[in-house]
Amino acid sequence: MEIAVNVRFLLPGNQLEGIGRFTYETLSRLVREHPEHRFHFLFDRPFDPRYRFADNVVPHVLFPPARHPLLWLAWFEGAVAAWLRRHRPAVFLSTDGYTTLNTAVPRVTVLHDLAFEHFPHDTGRLINRYYRYFTPRFARASRRLVAVSEATRQDVVRTYGIPAERIDVVYNAADARFRPLPEAEQAAVRQRFSGGRPYVLFVGALQPRKNLVNLLRAFDQFKARTHSDTQLLIVGRKAWKAGPMLDVYQQMQHQPTVHLTGRVSDEELVQLYAAARACAYVPYFEGFGIPIVEAQQSGCPVLTSDRSSMPEVAGPGGALLADPFSVEELTAALVRLDSDAGLRAQLIQQGLVNAQRFSWDESARLLWQSIEIAVKSGS
Repeated sequence: MEIAVNVRFLLPGNQLEGIGRFTYETLSRLVREHPEHRFHFLFDRPFDPRYRFADNVVPHVLFPPARHPLLWLAWFEGAVAAWLRRHRPAVFLSTDGYTTLNTAVPRVTVLHDLAFEHFPHDTGRLINRYYRYFTPRFARASRRLVAVSEATRQDVVRTYGIPAERIDVVYNAADARFRPLPEAEQAAVRQRFSGGRPYVLFVGALQPRKNLVNLLRAFDQFKARTHSDTQLLIVGRKAWKAGPMLDVYQQMQHQPTVHLTGRVSDEELVQLYAAARACAYVPYFEGFGIPIVEAQQSGCPVLTSDRSSMPEVAGPGGALLADPFSVEELTAALVRLDSDAGLRAQLIQQGLVNAQRFSWDESARLLWQSIEIAVKSGS
């Protein structure tokens, strides 16, 4: 069987975030587990050779590089559609929520979230218009949809009227490298990143939906209320519309206790989770939230939001939940996590148990099932 795959998010270098991580982890397994099939990886730019996971992967670079709504249109409805017409694979898998309308090839499309429908001002006007026009059409044109959480599946059902039975849930997971570390190693990490002091960790791209404005305000109030020596580490690249967050950061009373590290290496991220007093990951909307599971698997207590997919991912008792729109609730949660060692121990134990629900091997297996269903339903 010939399988075409949109792999735009397999970016060169150390740049894999949520969608890229899902793409990498599932496809690297699928191509090795199914050597009897040939996978055509469609890139939009020169690619890193490490993404040719096995001999049954055939890479293709289709231009133009699709990083703007007009170029998305040119790439998917032009270059990709033309490639599919020429080669006629059995199925076209797209792991980033986009696909092409201009093909008769059966499509499997992974939808990570519909945040743009609920918070349209978080993205640029042209980008949001593209999302809101094309995504429901992509969903209806796809023979099979994959959602990364039950919350996302139900959102697609409500928002677009897609029958739930056409949507499969395939979770994200955490890399096996995330694990607890001995106390001596944790102390060395704290010495390097926070001057030996305990710290709360945030991991994610700096963009509006991650709710860093409220997290920073809550941390400032936490410091004023407790006089704790706990620091805040914000790990991630500056993405889009980060201005309001940076404005709040500049105005913080306790700004010297907040450290913007930018990107870190995968090895450093493993260490940072394991040595943190807690992970504070409180977006106001999320399709899954990989940092929740990464932290739990590392033996790190988690504070997360009480809405969208986050309670589902955190599991019963696996995290302290708070209203992401309430600075007071976030502040109170930070105070509890910092002062209550018993609570932290309980969250660590429950989190380690919950993290076992997620496995990239299982995710790849379920994604393959979706591909098989799409192919068989069209034959």
